[in-house]
Amino acid sequence: MNAAAPVFALLALILTGPAPELLARAAWPSRAPRAALVLWQAVALAAVLAAFGSGLAVASELLVPGPNGHPTTSPADEINALGLPLWIIYVTVLTLTLLVGARLCWAIVRVSVRTRRRRAQHRMIVDLVGTEPTAHGHHRRLTGRSRSQVADLRVIDTAEPVAYCLPGLRQRVVLSEGTFASLDDTEITAILSHERCHLRSRHDLLLEAFTAVHEAFPRFVRSESALGSVRLLVELLADDSAVKVTGRKPLARALIACANSTAPQGALAAGGQHTVLRVQRLTGPLADTRVAVAAYLASVAILLVPTIAVAVPWLIELDRLLNT
Repeated sequence: MNAAAPVFALLALILTGPAPELLARAAWPSRAPRAALVLWQAVALAAVLAAFGSGLAVASELLVPGPNGHPTTSPADEINALGLPLWIIYVTVLTLTLLVGARLCWAIVRVSVRTRRRRAQHRMIVDLVGTEPTAHGHHRRLTGRSRSQVADLRVIDTAEPVAYCLPGLRQRVVLSEGTFASLDDTEITAILSHERCHLRSRHDLLLEAFTAVHEAFPRFVRSESALGSVRLLVELLADDSAVKVTGRKPLARALIACANSTAPQGALAAGGQHTVLRVQRLTGPLADTRVAVAAYLASVAILLVPTIAVAVPWLIELDRLLNT
């Protein structure tokens, strides 16, 4: 039996279960959030490729030489060559691989449609009940910003400090009356810079991709911590962007004020369950170059090393079968 199929299968299981759990528990990603996100993407992509690689390796095993020496896809010939038990195992693995592929395609479409529908509905509500900053004189506190930079800003009449954004072609940044009442001008600039980073970097697309991969794999193999970790990392990236504009203290005060704010599904809120961790992070070093470099190297290794070690022998074997 070719070793490629079980190695690919084992690699897929590791990358969808134990590896994400270990990465989610690590403390270093907060010191290199961008590199950590690249590593998360490498793990997710490698898991998908390994799952498909296992199925393709099994498919090559089913291409047994027929009477004329050429590969055949006749079940009868395959059973005669491999034996019924092994043939059943191969067909089962190939079927599961195709199922994961189908689930992934369906998850991508479903997550995309569901998320955009929810955003569109909430955007319509915000446009109906919210007002532009000029309505209550809040535009005076947005000094240094052009009209285009506040055109998508909506203010809702809520006493609780609220701040979130709705990504998309018709993007919105939503603040509450309570936000303007609780924060000074510098803190408002910090919270706006945070939300603008989400919109500019399209963090929503990254979260959609991870959500689709998360839903594509069966519950008993996927990690429940991966999606939460990625959500935290995009918040850290937005925090770092805001710090460059206003410094740490204004952002920290703004995050504390908006800690209990909630946002609709599909939106990206400034507050949330990780607020305490994010504020604590602002008291220490925000970046570690050595950690970032190590994470980037690990990303390359996760994608390239298993592929070269496992895929190349399989491709050689497949070429031999096809040219017999």
